[in-house]
Amino acid sequence: MPTAIRAEGTAGSGGSSRLDEREIVVEARNLSKIYRDFWGRSKKVALKPLDLEIRRGEIFGLLGPNGSGKTTTMKLLLGLIFPTSGESLVFGREATDVSKNERIGYLPEETYLYKFLDAEETLDFYGRLFDMPPEERKRRAAALIEMVGLGRDKKRQLKEYSKGMTRRIGVAQALINDPELVLLDEPTSGLDPIGTREMKDLIVDLKRRGKTVIMSSHLLADVEDVCDRIAVLHQGELKELGRVEDLLRVTDVTQIRAKGLSPAAEAEIREVLKRHGGKDIEIGNPTTTLEDLFLEVVRDTEARPGRRARRSDGTSGS
Repeated sequence: MPTAIRAEGTAGSGGSSRLDEREIVVEARNLSKIYRDFWGRSKKVALKPLDLEIRRGEIFGLLGPNGSGKTTTMKLLLGLIFPTSGESLVFGREATDVSKNERIGYLPEETYLYKFLDAEETLDFYGRLFDMPPEERKRRAAALIEMVGLGRDKKRQLKEYSKGMTRRIGVAQALINDPELVLLDEPTSGLDPIGTREMKDLIVDLKRRGKTVIMSSHLLADVEDVCDRIAVLHQGELKELGRVEDLLRVTDVTQIRAKGLSPAAEAEIREVLKRHGGKDIEIGNPTTTLEDLFLEVVRDTEARPGRRARRSDGTSGS
C-alpha cells in the first residue's frame, strides 16, 4: 500500500493550463442584475458586478447555494433577461444578439417539454426550430437518443418518463443543433446516483467532442468531478474563481507519497527514502475537498460581508 507522509511547508505549483491560450467564448464585464418592484425600487440584488471569462473547450462550473445568482448569470448570458449594468459577450457578440443562439444549447433547471410527444418527436420538433432538413433531423435525433441512453424508450410519451429520463431527453434537445457552447442549469437535479454518474460522464464526453460547457450546481461533488474551473457565487457575489485543483490545493502542507517502504522508513522523510526502497515517489501539495472550500467561503463571507473570500492558508482566489 502507498504511504503518505505530510509535513508543514510550501511547495511550488505547476505551469499554466493550455486553456489560457484558447479563445474566449464568454465574457462578462461588470455584469449585474437588480430586480425592482412596480415603483422601480430595488427588490432583489440577484447579481452584483461580475467579471468573468470562459474559454473554448473547458467545462466551467457556477457553484453556489440556491439564490446565489447562478441561474440569473446563465439567463443574462443567454439574453433571456437584460442586465442592470455591464455587458455580457458570447462569441464576441452581445448576449442580446439572437443570431448567436444557433451556436448554443441550453438545458434549463426545469425542462419544459411536450409530454404527449415521444423522444423522436421531441427532437424532431426542436430540430425544426433550427430549420434543419428532415434527413439531418432524423440522423441527429437517432444519434442523440442513443448518446443519452434512451434507445429502448424512444417511442414512449414523455409523460411516462422518470425525472432522470426527462433530464436526459432535455440534454438531447439542448444538443440537437450540434452547438459549440452548452449551458446546463442543475443538470443532475433529481437524479439518482447512477443517473448522476451517467450525466457527469456525458458532460465530460461533450468536452471531448470539442464543446464548451457551462454548468451550474449546488451539488459540490458534481462540480468537483467534471469542471476545469469554477466560480463560487454567494448572495449574488463572486467569492472564488479558479481551477479546481488550484483552489483545493493546501499550499502550506507538503505531501510525500512512496511505495514499498517499511514502517521504519516513515520517520525518515527525504534522505532515506531511496535507501529504504521507496518507489514512485510523489512530492506536491495535498488537496482539501470542494465541500470544505465552499463552506469556508460561505463562513468567511458571513464574517466579512462585501469582501473577497480569504482562504485559511492566507491566499485568495484568482
